[in-house]
Amino acid sequence: MENKNNKMRLRQQVLLEHLNPAAAARRRAVGGVASSNLVVSSSPCAAGDSAPYPRTTDFLDDVVIVAAYRTPICRAKRGGFKDTFPDDLLAPVLKAVIETTGVKAQEVGDIVVGSVLAPGAQRANECRMAAFFAGFPETVPVRTVNRQCSSGLQAVADVAAAIKAGFYDIGIGAGLESMTSNPMAWEGSVNPRVESNQRAQDCLLPMGVTSENVAERYGVGRKQQDAASVTSHQRAAAATAAGKFRDEIVPVHTKLVDPKTGEEKQVTIAVDDGIRPQTTLADLAKLKAVFKKNGSTTAGNSSQVSDGAAAVLLMKRRTALEKGIPVLGVFRSFVAVGVDPAVMGIGPAVAIPKAVQAAGLELSDIDLFEINEAFASQFTYCAQQLELDQEKINVNGGAIALGHPLGATGARCTATLLNEMKRRGKDCRFGVVSMCIGSGMGAAAVFERGSVVDTLSNARPIADNNLLSKDAK
Repeated sequence: MENKNNKMRLRQQVLLEHLNPAAAARRRAVGGVASSNLVVSSSPCAAGDSAPYPRTTDFLDDVVIVAAYRTPICRAKRGGFKDTFPDDLLAPVLKAVIETTGVKAQEVGDIVVGSVLAPGAQRANECRMAAFFAGFPETVPVRTVNRQCSSGLQAVADVAAAIKAGFYDIGIGAGLESMTSNPMAWEGSVNPRVESNQRAQDCLLPMGVTSENVAERYGVGRKQQDAASVTSHQRAAAATAAGKFRDEIVPVHTKLVDPKTGEEKQVTIAVDDGIRPQTTLADLAKLKAVFKKNGSTTAGNSSQVSDGAAAVLLMKRRTALEKGIPVLGVFRSFVAVGVDPAVMGIGPAVAIPKAVQAAGLELSDIDLFEINEAFASQFTYCAQQLELDQEKINVNGGAIALGHPLGATGARCTATLLNEMKRRGKDCRFGVVSMCIGSGMGAAAVFERGSVVDTLSNARPIADNNLLSKDAK
C-alpha cells in the first residue's frame, strides 16, 4: 500500500510541475528538492465533492430532514380549529412524520416543540400528551422551547445540534400554537426598573408599534405595505388552487361547535382558511391604522392571529441511507441575532447574511426564501435591505395570507420551503427560513435540497489562476 501511495504522489508531483513550470525549474535548480508550494501528501478523497461551501465533517454525518408536515392554518377564535385542543393539533403532524417514513416511534431520541403563548408547564404536558396520542411510547422524551416567533425554527435547530453532537441519531423539531386557547397577554406586574433602561422598556412595545417604527425609520410607505399584502394573498391562493400545499398539509379530524346551539359537528380541516383571494389595493386602502394615528400598519397588512402545528423529522444522513429513506433536505446552518427591540422587525435583515455566511455561501447562492411576514413593513424592509429578488421570496404566500401561529411558524416555513425546493428540483439548491422575533431578535436557517449531488458545474470560477501551463489558450 505504501509503495502504491508513493507512486501516486510521484504522478501528482509530475502533473503539478507541468502546470507550474516556474516552480519546477526552481526545484531542479536546488538539486531536486521540492518547492514548498509543490509538496504533495496523500489524504482521504472528498468523494468528488465540488460543493460551493466548505465541508467540515464527513458527508454521512450531515443532519438531514426526511419529512416535514404541517396542519392547515386557521383563524384563531373564528376558524376551523376554534374548538380544537392544542394537543389534538400537534398529534397529527407528529404521527405523520413517523408513518410516512416508516421510522419506528421508539427510535426517536427526542421531540422538541416550539411554543410561545401557553403557560410553560401546561404546554409541556400538552405536548407530552400529544406524543402519546400520536403513538409514541413512554420512552420517547418531549420538551418545549420558546424563542417567541422563531420557536418552531429553534426547535428544528436544537434537534439538528443534538444529532450533530451525537446525543441521538433521530429527532423531531416541531411547533405548536393555539392562539384561540392562549391569546397574547402579559401576566403579572412589570418590573419598574424598565423606566431606567430604554432597551428593556422597548421590549414591552406592542408588536404593531414596532412595525410603525420600522415603517417610519426606514421609509416603508403604506402603499408598499398594502402591495405586499395583496401579493401574499394572490400567491397563497394560487398555490392552494394548484395543490402545492397538499404535500405538506396533514388533514385534521376535529369538531366545530355552534356557538348558539352548542351542537357539535365532526369535520376534517384540510386547507388554510385565512387566505382572501379577492384582496385588492383598493380594499386595503380603506382600512384604518391600528397602532398609531395616521400610521400605516393595518389589520390587512399584518400577519393573522392563527392556530396550527408543524413537525420536522431529522436524522443523520448515514441513518437515512441505512433505512432507505429519501432525503428531503439538509440542515446547513442556523443563526439567531439581537437587534434594537424598538424595530424588532429588522431581525431577518441581520440574521440572513450571518446564516448564509455560516453555511459557506453568498446571498446570490440562495434560490428560495421563506421570510415570515409578521408585518408588511418589516418584511418589505428586509427584502429591500438585502436586495432580494421578489420572485425568490415567499413564492407561495406568507403569514399575511396564511397566518402566523407563533410557535409553529418556523417549522411551518421549513415544511413549505423544503417541499417547494423538491418540486423545483435541480433549479433550486439552497433555501433560507427566517423571521423577526419579539423583544428585538432575528433568526435564520439555511437548508439544501436533499437530492443534490455535487458536480463540477457547481464549482466556483477562479478569477486569477496562474497554475496554467504556458501553452494554455
